[in-house]
Amino acid sequence: MRISALACLLAAPLALGLLSGAASAQAPLRTAVDGTFAPHAFPKLDGGVQGFNVDLFTEVAKRMGRPITIDSASFSGLVPALNAGRYDFLAAPVTVTPERAENLLFTEGYLYTAFQFGIRKGSAPITSMDDLKGKAIAVNKGSAYDAWAQQNAAKYGFTVQTFDSQPDAVQAVVSGRVYATLGGNTVVRYAATRTPNLVPDFVIRETRAHWAAPFRKDNVALRNEVEDVLECMKKDGTVAKLSEKWFGVKPAEDDAENTPFPGHGVPGLPGHDSTPHTPRCG
Repeated sequence: MRISALACLLAAPLALGLLSGAASAQAPLRTAVDGTFAPHAFPKLDGGVQGFNVDLFTEVAKRMGRPITIDSASFSGLVPALNAGRYDFLAAPVTVTPERAENLLFTEGYLYTAFQFGIRKGSAPITSMDDLKGKAIAVNKGSAYDAWAQQNAAKYGFTVQTFDSQPDAVQAVVSGRVYATLGGNTVVRYAATRTPNLVPDFVIRETRAHWAAPFRKDNVALRNEVEDVLECMKKDGTVAKLSEKWFGVKPAEDDAENTPFPGHGVPGLPGHDSTPHTPRCG
């Protein structure tokens, strides 16, 4: 009896530790998106959010054996909330810049973001920026695309018309009021799936950058774990399938959806760890 009692006493801390570890392993990943940024994240009719980034990180969490909570919030408040510890990482697409990489820890890119033109079906394709000379392009007022267009209008000889929303800019193209609209590549491709007379066209390659998931600087282990899962999802075609589903275009072989990058993080930027690794997939 004494031996049994002693055994129970000794076993109790171990059992509690195992239970604590199991609970910790199942702790939800806490993340957030800008819930107004279709098709990356936008409201569902029955509540909640849907979109490419929602599907992407729901699958990441599933492969990690973790539940996930995805909040919808204003983009401007996401990074402060991450740094305050409210979220483990951000599922919202965040462009990786040298300045951001100095203050946040990023996975490798799961998509490339780039500036892209959309034109009306039947129009002559844009083969170079010279093709825009004498033409009008439509942009969303106050956007990064508006700023780029205003800065480069004189250089390339086009004129700029601004609209209160990207859908309004798209309608200007479809109606023939302007030759093209300039926006983000994923948004232009998504708009084309909803507007049959809009065709995704010329991509400004020098604007291409990684869209990746940011973490706090002290969360290297989780960053690496999430990135390893993303690399496995690239290798088995999952990221590419989700991209085609939401953006309407099959990614090229050298697009980020199909490219596991060396090390962890975005090569050439702060926070990148070049140590070779082989994620355990399956």
